[in-house]
Formats: sequence, structure tokens, C-alpha cells
Amino acid sequence: MDAVIGDRRLLPVLDRVRSGERLSFDDGLALYRSSDILAVGYMANLVRERLHGNVTFFNVNRHINPTDVCVASCRLCAFGKKARDPRAYTMSLEQVWETAGRGWSEAVTEFHIVGGLHPELTLDWYCQAFQGLKQRFPKVHLKALTMVEIAFLARRTKISVRETLERLIQAGVDSLPGGGAEIFSEPVRRILCDHKIDGNEWLEVARQAHRLGLKSNCTMLYGHLESDEDRVDHLVRLRELQDQTGGLVTFIPLAFHPDNTPLAHIPSTTGFTDIRNIAVARLMLDNIPHIKAYWVMLTPRIAQIAQRFGADDIDGTVVEERIYHDAGATTSQALRRGELLRLIREAGRDPVERDTLYRPVQRTETTFTVLV
Repeated sequence: MDAVIGDRRLLPVLDRVRSGERLSFDDGLALYRSSDILAVGYMANLVRERLHGNVTFFNVNRHINPTDVCVASCRLCAFGKKARDPRAYTMSLEQVWETAGRGWSEAVTEFHIVGGLHPELTLDWYCQAFQGLKQRFPKVHLKALTMVEIAFLARRTKISVRETLERLIQAGVDSLPGGGAEIFSEPVRRILCDHKIDGNEWLEVARQAHRLGLKSNCTMLYGHLESDEDRVDHLVRLRELQDQTGGLVTFIPLAFHPDNTPLAHIPSTTGFTDIRNIAVARLMLDNIPHIKAYWVMLTPRIAQIAQRFGADDIDGTVVEERIYHDAGATTSQALRRGELLRLIREAGRDPVERDTLYRPVQRTETTFTVLV
């Protein structure tokens, strides 16, 4: 099988992968810098199949973005708008609940809720929104608010991050998405998103959430101004957090979409870059169970290929996604459950519907049961 490794410099990495050893920072750099993408994918697939066999996970979810009004002015973002912008929107509580109910016949298992850093929406408003969702849809898991949003609400409310998290949990939040991590490198972060919390603060909010029993996802935004060293540093810091808390469920590499941002001159990522980031993540993040190929951002075709390059998840039905479509994403806003099943089977994998915490879901025509 060593014949599949054309870049002989990767042979020591292959030995460590086969023996289950943790890869080093230098190993990560070698994986990013090798021209032998098939060898990188081969090793990532070894780990992926060791962990998950031939299974690819998906879920039936809904994305809700309550507002695109944001006090930050991140150069990487095409979504956020100032309150005075005539194109800006902010949902009322009733609109949040109505949006959640669209397409309810598919028995949604998750609401994924993120938005802008609104200067007027309070922690109380969000708690009312989540309480209302739980009252109307008690079986649905609320995956809501990034580490950035939580830190912002804590500062606005003049309470600690821990107390903010406790109030959100009381209101019905079940877990946290992984957005806002972008890239942890401070020099790059100062250029891209200096209005946000820094990388250490992102990690600290996640750490406190995990200590309170919340699980979360994590992300890395790639394909902008970062270096290979920045990418590996980001992955290693996530791995260290997971060593401490065990609270990270899924890692999602996010390709930068430059259209309609101040960085529109930067070329979009290629399919090779996308699958390499998935593969390197699977190899470096030995303690994070799942790697997601987010079809909304990658396109369904690349998400299929990624199932042989380390990914074991293809995300969900979504229905309406604003953040990446505002930045020029040309993918559909939604895929129905049957389409996801078809994509996974065409990729040669066995589809398993899951809930947010990767418990299998058994479905009938009208309802679902989580198999604990």
C-alpha cells in the first residue's frame, strides 16, 4: 500500500497514522505542503474509516439568522450590515418562531441559530426567542449562538460569560455552533476581524461552555490571508482545547467566499484546497470525533468527494442559509432529505440520519425517534 504514497517525505507520517500516534506541528505542515493530495487523502481516509467505517452522517435541520445587523466591520464578511443600511433586517420574536416552523412536515431535529452582533437585541430578547422555540418545538435541539455572540452579549449585559451561558441554558439552548473562530493567528485576525474577540477569548468561551455541560462544534476559515503555519496552529489549539474539555463534537473547515466582501480580489478556493483542508483536519484532530463537509459552502459534488478524504458528515437540509449566500455561494438554499440520501449513496457511503449529538434518528413518515 505504500505505493499510494508518491511523496516519500510523507512515509513517516503514514507510519504514525497507521500506529495511531498523534501528529506533530511539523507533520501538519508537511501535509499542507505536499503536492501528493491523493496520499494525504488516503491517510485521512484510513483514520475516517477506522473511526466511522463506511457511514456518512446527515441531519434534518433549519438555519435561522435572526438579524444581519452587526456592530463589527469584518473584512471577511458579506452578511453583516449597519443598522442604517436599508437592506438590513431584524426579525421580531414572532418572525423567528414562524421561520422555525416552515417545512415542519419533515420533523426537524435541529435549529441552527446565528446572526450579527446587533447593538439593540438584548440577552433577554434571545432568551425569549429560545424559550418560545422550546415551547413550540419541544423535541427540537437548539444549537444557538457562536462564542463571538455570547461574549458580545455578556459585555452588553455587563455580566460574566459563565452567567450568560447559564441564562442561555435555562432558556433552552442545548449546544453551540462553532462559527466565529475564523483563524486564531492574531496578525491575520487583526486584518480580517479586529472587531471580534481574539482567538484566545474564543477558546475561553468554548472552554466555559464545555465546563457547564454544553457541547459545541468548531471551525476554521481558510483561503484568505492565512499561511500553512496559521492553519496548523489553529488545528493544534483546537486539539489542545479538546484535550482539556472533550466538548467539541464536530470540526467544520469553512472555505472563504470573497464575493461582496472588502477582500473580493482574493481568488476563491479550489476543490483541491477544500479537500486538503478536510483531510489535514481529520489527520491532525485525532480527538475530535467528526469532520463535516459543509455542502452549502463546498457544493454537493465536493462534499461527496470529501467523504473519501476524511469527512464523515455532509450537514443537513438547511432550507435557508444567508451568510455564505450573501458572500456569493451559488449552491441551493436547501436539499431535501431524499437528496442527501442520494448524494451519500452516490459517494459510496452508507447514510445515517443523526441528531445534533450524533445519536441515530429513526424516522417514520410523520415523526422521528432519537435512539439513545
